[in-house]
Amino acid sequence: MFRRGFLMSVTGLMAWGASAASAAPPAHEQTRIERLIQFVETRKGMKFIRNGTEYECAEAGKFLRGKLESMGHEVTTAREFIERIASQSSISGKPYEVKFADGKTMLASQFLSDELKRLEGQPT
Repeated sequence: MFRRGFLMSVTGLMAWGASAASAAPPAHEQTRIERLIQFVETRKGMKFIRNGTEYECAEAGKFLRGKLESMGHEVTTAREFIERIASQSSISGKPYEVKFADGKTMLASQFLSDELKRLEGQPT
């Protein structure tokens, strides 16, 4: 009986862990993540640089949504989205950048963190 109960407990914990690992971010965090993606995709005169290639911001938004769809189980907050999904290539490890119309560049992680602070009503 002990063995059966133990196995049932272990199986239950494994199932809980699997469901927790695949859980989506809470609704308010999903909204913040979506607002960050929309912020990127609606920028005019800005490019999103991924692995050395410049992309239009609308295309970058689609890319970030796709990456979120495939890796979203790793994040539960907008801050984690920035850190784990929107900051660097999961293939090459190179950081993403944004390039402004004046030619200046900034790390995408900083660009998105600044916008998240603005959304939260904090000074940047």
